[in-house]
Amino acid sequence: MSSTVQQTLQAYEGWAPIYPPVAHNPLMRAEQQAMLERLPALAGRRVLDLACGSGRYSRLLLEAHAGRVVALDFCIPMLRRSTRRAASAPAYAAAFPGQIRLICVVSGLALGHADRYRPMDERSCACCGRGTVLYSDFHPEAARAGMTRSFKDDGNETWTVPHQAYDLECQQHAAAAAGLSIQALAEIRVGIQLTEPFGRLGRNLSRLARTAIVLVVEARK
Repeated sequence: MSSTVQQTLQAYEGWAPIYPPVAHNPLMRAEQQAMLERLPALAGRRVLDLACGSGRYSRLLLEAHAGRVVALDFCIPMLRRSTRRAASAPAYAAAFPGQIRLICVVSGLALGHADRYRPMDERSCACCGRGTVLYSDFHPEAARAGMTRSFKDDGNETWTVPHQAYDLECQQHAAAAAGLSIQALAEIRVGIQLTEPFGRLGRNLSRLARTAIVLVVEARK
């Protein structure tokens, strides 16, 4: 495990006890709206929530009547919180049996925590046959604007989660190499799709006006 991945894991282990299972700030609410608008019909279908965290999308996928939601995450404390919340749903699984055929792979705000090409391969290989891959991540413009993903743990210690910004061209090449065809791109920009201020972002809207802070990608095999 690389030092960057280890730092990311350590940060999420510290974040897990207080990480809400819902979109808990304006950025996440705008991201979630853009993601849900692009979900395919899931009734009775099998879906993978890749990098599920505390189970935000797992819950939403079940509410969209997915037949089974498979949740994966490298942070065990996060995964445990996710599975506890979904334990009453028989359509939920924490492991990924190889025989499960998926119609959709969903991943929220996690691409920048992984290797440049491997996450695309994981999303593509998991989606058997003709399927949809839907993911979001922090936009490269956000990194260039100096935005970081930071939080305070339950001991009031500030953490900054390492995050690699992949430009759009890189993501397009990675998708093509994994056998994915990008169908749609959505950029969430300050003052346009994101109009609800919060924290430092709320105090710096004039500086960040029209800055793209989240990218949502819909691709298919």
